[in-house]
Amino acid sequence: MKPRYALMAALGLLLGLGIPLLLGGQQIGSVLARMPVWWLPMLLGLIVLCWNLNAGRLRLLSSGAGLRLSQHRALGMLMATEFAISATPGGAGGPITYAWLLRREGLPGPVGLGLYAADQLFDMMFFLTALLALTLHRLLVPSNWLPGWQLGILIALLLSGLLLVILFMRYYRRLLLLSSGWLDRLKVQHKTRLKVARWILEFRRSLRLVQAFPRQRLLSIATLCALHWLLRYSILYLAVLGVGGSISWSYAFIVQMLSLSAGQATLLPGGSGGAEASSSLLLAAYLDSATAAAAILVWRFATFYWYLIAGAPVFAVLAGRPLWQRLQNQSTSGS
Repeated sequence: MKPRYALMAALGLLLGLGIPLLLGGQQIGSVLARMPVWWLPMLLGLIVLCWNLNAGRLRLLSSGAGLRLSQHRALGMLMATEFAISATPGGAGGPITYAWLLRREGLPGPVGLGLYAADQLFDMMFFLTALLALTLHRLLVPSNWLPGWQLGILIALLLSGLLLVILFMRYYRRLLLLSSGWLDRLKVQHKTRLKVARWILEFRRSLRLVQAFPRQRLLSIATLCALHWLLRYSILYLAVLGVGGSISWSYAFIVQMLSLSAGQATLLPGGSGGAEASSSLLLAAYLDSATAAAAILVWRFATFYWYLIAGAPVFAVLAGRPLWQRLQNQSTSGS
């Protein structure tokens, strides 16, 4: 492992564990002891169920592109991808691993990236729908637990992402001309410019392929997406209950969205530091410091450290050292 990348990983681990431990103080141990012994295994089991739901999504997407995957194979690829997302700053390793593993199964790289982008679009549509539902609930049932500006920011971010995709699909020819002009000014070889143009066309073709899926397939993918995120975003709520606290599921949903978004700003693997600090501030209004810290530790273990622990051996078997070195090179050069 490169020294710079090792330093980032160590700093992420230090912040990720240090912030909750510092916040909880000496009482955090007694609060964690209140959690039933079967509670954490239950949460980890829910994460495994989430992985299987996402593996089902991968099978539906890849079969639409002509690739048949078994549930076991898709699960392994999904776990390796989730590991790469958790182990690299901003989750940058996710799409690379996703496309690389699909390429080994016979799909071209741009097609794999197109399927990954389509998969992310389903996620964005789910979150946008969920946030609009929470906004409607807040308007109909006024409460003081859900600041309107937080919902507004999240909705604006999701709408911006969807708008970029729509613009890409509609004005891809202009993007081809612009990219060719930029590469020409940078003195990039003609062969490379043609390769970039082909990549853009194949990427768009992959998105159009998903768009042309039968409605039943699209509905199945959307259903698996919704089930996955409803379970995944129940983990913090269940973690709070497990350590003896109490918050609403809706507020836990918003806390996770805001905290994980803030975590990306740290540029550390898994958003370490930012996720813990922001979630502790958001939970402070309803939980004492020790309970909030204990819940954050349980939540992050299930949704971050568990992804690293369980996903690392799967990544090693399916991808191995060459892809890991490529991810490190991208992470260190981009930071």
